[in-house]
Amino acid sequence: MKKSTIATTGLLVATLLTGSAFAQGAPQTFAPMKIDLQSLTTGYRTSKVVGAPVVNNTGETIGKVDDLIVTPNEKVPYAVLSVGGFLGVGDKLVVVPYSQLSVANGKMLLPGATIESLKALPDYKYAS
Repeated sequence: MKKSTIATTGLLVATLLTGSAFAQGAPQTFAPMKIDLQSLTTGYRTSKVVGAPVVNNTGETIGKVDDLIVTPNEKVPYAVLSVGGFLGVGDKLVVVPYSQLSVANGKMLLPGATIESLKALPDYKYAS
């Protein structure tokens, strides 16, 4: 009986010491980057970009921004555009790098693009 009590006590002490050894490590700290808040005032809120019409340099409406996507390992955001269709029926989703878009008169400008050139891009489907 005494041997089993000693063995149980030894096992309990070893378990407790192991847990505390793993708990001790370098504490994680958060070091925020300095952000120039003044430069943010010239930026565009995503809530204003999503749903905005997309036009080409001739002023023709060629689609609308359906969503914005930032991938985990990329620094470039992408714009999902809805092209063609009527009231969301029969439209096609395509993706372009957000850097190809610019803002002009409250619309997203995609220079040189046409409805046909966007429809020629691969279909995009959102992940589940």
